[in-house]
Parts: sequence; structure tokens; C-alpha cells
Amino acid sequence: MERIPTPTFETPVQWLRVGDLQLHLFLDSQPAPTRHHLGLTVDDFEAAYDAVRDYVSDEWGWQMVELPSGQVQLYFRDPAGNLIELNWPDVSTLDRSRYPELRRLADHVPQGDEPEQAVLYLVGAAD
Repeated sequence: MERIPTPTFETPVQWLRVGDLQLHLFLDSQPAPTRHHLGLTVDDFEAAYDAVRDYVSDEWGWQMVELPSGQVQLYFRDPAGNLIELNWPDVSTLDRSRYPELRRLADHVPQGDEPEQAVLYLVGAAD
């Protein structure tokens, strides 16, 4: 595993490269906090968004975040309370007016130099 640039969130997190994949670790809690989640990339963000919007209630909640890299994360809870993260590689391909929930992480949590370089999608193996 290799430490890679990580956005600054409200609690300590570290992203690691594992070959061409990533592992995101929460560094501050035991037992596992409720924010532990499964992250998946979707092929059709609009369809995924519509399905989540139609499915999610106020009880389970949801949140959309634009990372400093311009990638998008859509978080929601399933009926069992599991936190799910759906990822999209490029916010510029989305019509922002269609996603009023979308907020820039940097507008809410200050980012430094390394967090500005963090990306969800790694290209090739570690150098």
C-alpha cells in the first residue's frame, strides 16, 4: 500500500493506493464509526441519482460532495443503516442545476496543498 493525497475532511482520513485501487481509512475511531461505507463508481450518474432520490427518505439521509479534484461523491444510507458512496469522475459533465444538493467540500472544510491533489481515480500503478 502507498499513501496518496487525501482531501481534508472533518475527521482524520487517509487514502492508500493498493495497485490500481484505493483504500480509504478513518483514523480516529474505535469501534467503527457510522461513517464507514462502501464506495462504488457508477456508469450513469443521472440514473443513479434519480434512483437514490426516489429511494432515500429523511430518515436515512443523503449528501452530495464535489471533491477538490472535481470528482463527485453521493452518500446515502440504505434501510439497514449502511452508508453507501456512489462516485462520478467529473463534475463538469453534470448539469449542476439538476443537483441542488451538490456542495463543494472546499467551501465547508479548508483544503491544503496535498488535499487539492487527491483523486478518486488512479491512473496506472504506483511509480
